[in-house]
Amino acid sequence: MVLIVLATLTLLGGGGALAVTLYARDIDNDIPRIEAFAEVPQEARPAKDTAAGDAMNFLILGSDTRDPESTGGSRADTIILMHLPADRSGAQLVSIPRDTWVQVPRSADGQRGGTEAKINAAYAWGGTPLMVQTVESYTGVRIDHVVMVDFAGFKEIVDALDGVEIDVEKAFTSTHSLNPDSIREFIAGPQTMDGAAALDYARERYAFEDGDFARIRHQQQVIKAIINKAASGGVLTSPRKLNSFLRATADAVAIDETLNILTTARDLRHLRSDSLGFYTSPTSGTGTRGNQSVVLPDPAKAEAFYNAVRRDDTAQIAAIGAAR
Repeated sequence: MVLIVLATLTLLGGGGALAVTLYARDIDNDIPRIEAFAEVPQEARPAKDTAAGDAMNFLILGSDTRDPESTGGSRADTIILMHLPADRSGAQLVSIPRDTWVQVPRSADGQRGGTEAKINAAYAWGGTPLMVQTVESYTGVRIDHVVMVDFAGFKEIVDALDGVEIDVEKAFTSTHSLNPDSIREFIAGPQTMDGAAALDYARERYAFEDGDFARIRHQQQVIKAIINKAASGGVLTSPRKLNSFLRATADAVAIDETLNILTTARDLRHLRSDSLGFYTSPTSGTGTRGNQSVVLPDPAKAEAFYNAVRRDDTAQIAAIGAAR
């Protein structure tokens, strides 16, 4: 749902040598590791473009077991492709709607996939490796690292920051809230949200005509709010707050077996919300396939957009992303 780990790594890098020394290795040991690439056929993986140099691509997956639609096994309810340019001047975060209709390759056991489906079905059918393979097949972008975010730990992460500031664009009612009656009313305008309210805000889709697209916008708002609060809310200067935030994050994420926390923290130490670009994978709207409501990709725009990501052409990424 949100790029929690980005805020964590930014904190570690931005906090200076002392923060890195005291926390990075310890936190690294506490974060679970996942085998994200072992079952991905190497011959099926896209090659990295030589023009991209040392650019890196992260796949961030979030799972929401409280979602009333999560009835058919585990699903990746949030899919974000994060591009980190070679010059480390910023990052581009591309949200891929979970209902995007794509070709899902066959799973490693040969039992599932090999058909068109919603992109998040790949996780249910073949776990992280099939999700990596599906995103790489769809985008043509080679994934370097994977981060899994457990929605269950999100509340504690925001609460460790003493809440985040969100400007609600339009009043609405969430009917799948964490509140005992499942109802939460959101008023329009700037406000401080605790962990439960921020989670309800970022996961709601049913209250809006544009459904998952509204949820994506709100998730991006929360990402910015977390990074801003973490960087400016006294967290870096308070060992207690920093430790609380990082521990909560370590409990909520898992990373691939090759990701080096210390190195990545240093790569991300200059990032703040104003150096992040937020985009949505190019689509041509919604439609139906059989009895399923789906999001339809825009093949021409998607090809141009992801070609720019592959080449590390950040200007073109921004131009195509802004033209949607």
